[in-house]
Amino acid sequence: MKRFKFTDILIGLVFTLLFISIGVIAAVNFRFIYYLDITNLNIEASSGISRDVIIENYDALIDYNSPFYKGDLKFPTLPASSSGLTHFSEVKNIFVSFYYIGIVALIAAIIIIFYKRRKKDFSYLMVSSVTVLVIPAIAAIGCSINFDETFILFHKIFFRNNYWLFDPVTDPVITILPDTFFLHELMVIITFVVLGSLVLFLFSKSKKRGRNSYDFTNNHRYY
Repeated sequence: MKRFKFTDILIGLVFTLLFISIGVIAAVNFRFIYYLDITNLNIEASSGISRDVIIENYDALIDYNSPFYKGDLKFPTLPASSSGLTHFSEVKNIFVSFYYIGIVALIAAIIIIFYKRRKKDFSYLMVSSVTVLVIPAIAAIGCSINFDETFILFHKIFFRNNYWLFDPVTDPVITILPDTFFLHELMVIITFVVLGSLVLFLFSKSKKRGRNSYDFTNNHRYY
């Protein structure tokens, strides 16, 4: 049995960044989730804005958050304050950073996988599968206790101003982005991270079974 190595935790952090990045990118681009929430959360009634207008402005916001979009954010039919536009610019920077983090983490993960395979060392798989779950577990616990407080804490950590405190009069876009929608987005991210952890776990079990089978075959030759 191989001894536990601290480097396995570091490898686990690489996979954590990879799966979180994939989850964030997926959550942002899975527009159908928001389209379903328009009905499920009754956003039309709560905002007083028609479905077509909601989708039009939401799509403009998502297009803006793409790393391939160049230019300023312009909502087709909704007004926006300078502070609101500044906040969305800061949000875009965070989203774009996940694309770069994801690419770097993917390259690092591929290098690690090939290196460890050559060394026939697969102990990192189980350690990584557990490490990957730490951050989502903390987020899930915080949200289950008090989502609103966790949501506020998130903004205080990632933003150095209070531009995220929108005034519905000057920034009516906030009326079409209810907190519950962001909870659903978080659930998407956590789902991807958990699936990534499960993949690492299954590979670990598979390698362990293969190693045990090989050991049994070699031992059997002596009888």
